[in-house]
Amino acid sequence: MTALTLADILTARRTIAGTVTYTPLIPSLFLADTVGSDFLLKLETTQPVGAFKLRGAVNAVFNLPAGTRGVTCCSTGNHGRGVAFAARARGIRAVICMSSLVPQTKVDGIRALGAEVRIVGRSQDDALAESQRLCEAEGLTEISPFDDPYVIAGQGTIGLEILEQRPDIATILVPLSGGGLAGGVGAAAKTINPSIRVVGISMDRGAAMHASLAAGKPVEVEEVASLADSLGGGIGLDNKLSFQLCRDHLDDVILVTEEEIYRAMQVHYYEDRLVCEGASAVGAAAALAGKLDGLDGPVATIITGRNVDMRAYTSIVNGADVTLGAITVTGTAYGR
Repeated sequence: MTALTLADILTARRTIAGTVTYTPLIPSLFLADTVGSDFLLKLETTQPVGAFKLRGAVNAVFNLPAGTRGVTCCSTGNHGRGVAFAARARGIRAVICMSSLVPQTKVDGIRALGAEVRIVGRSQDDALAESQRLCEAEGLTEISPFDDPYVIAGQGTIGLEILEQRPDIATILVPLSGGGLAGGVGAAAKTINPSIRVVGISMDRGAAMHASLAAGKPVEVEEVASLADSLGGGIGLDNKLSFQLCRDHLDDVILVTEEEIYRAMQVHYYEDRLVCEGASAVGAAAALAGKLDGLDGPVATIITGRNVDMRAYTSIVNGADVTLGAITVTGTAYGR
């Protein structure tokens, strides 16, 4: 596969069926009142590994040739969990490389699936270098978290499901990191309905794809601690697919602050009764902050994962301060 088509995404759906969950799309009445349109939540939190990354990982691993010795990847947590799950289902070795910024709860979740974990450096780039070294030294096959055609096709199946569940969706809000999710969902949605609006949402510090799109080419950014830790990391200076897909299919990119993410996590908990990661809450964060302009019809956002450090999460829902590296997010008790 050298380019992404709707046919590839439909093939991916057949490949992952039975292993990956067809997830619910539910209304958020509170967020609907906030934006003045139907506001739907695509619950990838209901996947067996608690995150959407399972889709792309299963599609990629299940497409590997017979005799593959094992797989490796770099990950901020959820991709690694998906690869570990898929590798176990296929009966092959998995080595997941992560930086020291990854929360311990995500490391523990990957080990629980039987994969080996390597903690390397303080950035996604450091973890990527170790993953690439393992490919050369031990003959493993690398599964990119975002710049792999099978991974992107797997993530694109979310776009198919959203439009099957609500054909009238006018805007899809997609948490934006390396661009595999946004590129896949954008390609699926825009092929089916060219008039649909697809908006990438990221944090305002260390948003690699946003910086790259602004520069017109992949660029490096400093990776920092964030409530949306799953959105951290670069897109790779030699990016082959996801940058172009995001450039072609995203209508806009919106950045949200840590304070706005904090508030959105509280809203999902108290109003929607959802436990979700900071990366899952960026769509709601943009809505609550009044950053969604020109809405014309129903909106869907992807609740990408639930694999949050529950101690830190409890602090947020209870309104405590949260320290993120050099900054502190001042907590506030939840209230309308």
